[in-house]
Amino acid sequence: MPDIGYLNGRFLPLAEIAISPDDRGFLFGDGVYEVIRAYHGVPVFWEEHYSRLVRSAAEIQISFHIEAQDFCSLLLNGLQQSGYSEGKIYIQLTRGVAPREHGFPLNTEPTVFISFRELGALPMEMIKQGVKIITVPDIRWDRCDIKSLNLLPNVLAKQKAKDANVFEPIFVRDGLVIEGATSNIFIVKEGRLRTPARNQFVLAGVTQQQVINVAQEHGQKVKFDQITLEDLCEADEVFLVGTTIEILPVVNVDGQGIKDETPGPITSTLHEQFVALVSQLSSPIISE
Repeated sequence: MPDIGYLNGRFLPLAEIAISPDDRGFLFGDGVYEVIRAYHGVPVFWEEHYSRLVRSAAEIQISFHIEAQDFCSLLLNGLQQSGYSEGKIYIQLTRGVAPREHGFPLNTEPTVFISFRELGALPMEMIKQGVKIITVPDIRWDRCDIKSLNLLPNVLAKQKAKDANVFEPIFVRDGLVIEGATSNIFIVKEGRLRTPARNQFVLAGVTQQQVINVAQEHGQKVKFDQITLEDLCEADEVFLVGTTIEILPVVNVDGQGIKDETPGPITSTLHEQFVALVSQLSSPIISE
């Protein structure tokens, strides 16, 4: 079964989709995006991703006219055509096609592109053993709360992590831990969870919020807080969260081990609880 794509009203095999070279997403990175994970054919947390997409688009003055239920129907249709039970759905919205001028074009329809690809779970040994991370200076722009296409700093940071043979780079700005290039981050100290305070430098994570909800429902205390590099290195537990990685333990930061360099009990319990939540949400069949 080929990977499926959607472009401005049409589903096609992904390899047959052609986007104009005058699309402003290609020319300027003038657009926003989302990534949604499907479990058992169900796009889990799609409403939260949809809300964030609408917000990001509004922040850069792109009109997005697909209503929530129509958006859900597109996702379900694409998943059905792809045949993928477990999948990664990528949604990209740009300002549209126009001659290359910096100012906003007039009377241009936004480009809506969606791809549907197969996605399996992370190897279990990664979850059982944990991963290593490094910290890097945050050289991104000042509106990281917008999930924009301008990801060159993330790409460079991710490559630096790859070259260092670690899983993820963590951005640090003015001595404060911000977030990963593709993830949010939590630390645990004396039984309490902390995650970086939300502001214009941090993307409010969908999985991050779900993990907070799960933790609080099970009596765990969670705080949005300023986290210093020292806090990170001296934490009892550290873990990353994201759509494609769910909850992933961190056992080493910048070459320094976290505790005994094994995933901590709170992280492991949260992972089990999150997996149970996703299983519950994806077990019913959603009708269009």
